[in-house]
Amino acid sequence: VSIIVSSSALPTRSLNSFPTHSERSNKLTSLSWASSFPSINISINSFRLPPAPSLNKLNMVILGVRESAKCVRADLGPFVQAAWTRRSRGEAAKQPNRKSWKQRTDMYMRPFLLNVFFSKKFIHAKVMHRGTSKVISVATTNAKDLRNSLASLTDHNACRIIGKLIAERSKEADVYAMSYEPRKGERIEGKLGIVLDTIKENGIIFV
Repeated sequence: VSIIVSSSALPTRSLNSFPTHSERSNKLTSLSWASSFPSINISINSFRLPPAPSLNKLNMVILGVRESAKCVRADLGPFVQAAWTRRSRGEAAKQPNRKSWKQRTDMYMRPFLLNVFFSKKFIHAKVMHRGTSKVISVATTNAKDLRNSLASLTDHNACRIIGKLIAERSKEADVYAMSYEPRKGERIEGKLGIVLDTIKENGIIFV
């Protein structure tokens, strides 16, 4: 770009000569706003753009990128699949005590838990709140009122009485739904099944 400024447009005035007020007013009325600026002649030379790459070269570059991507996928295939899993074996080994999603949310979804203990001499059952570890209701055949009145503290009749007492005392505490988690290898049958069925028959829902 070349800029040419003409010297004729520049004002030439000596320092000793100052215009009067009348001369200023006449010059201001005679001159326009555009004529007060010097004339500048600007010429723009043609710019040369870099040559565009040919289609053959572009196709070769694209094919090379695709081949390299395929090689990377083939090399990192098992690692990428392992990253898709929710929790890898390495993370589980680093944090073995980390609780699962069910363990962290189960005490809010099923807050009341039933625990039944069968001894050779008596039967004990209680309902506990998981969040606060507060005991809601308790029933046992080893209590004074049941120990002297029942013929056996561990038979099927004692199981029905324990289930009925647990259901009634839970309702008094405004608990109408509870859950039972069987232990490893435990089957819900026999005396345990009688206790759970009696609790259901007395208006308690198991979730």
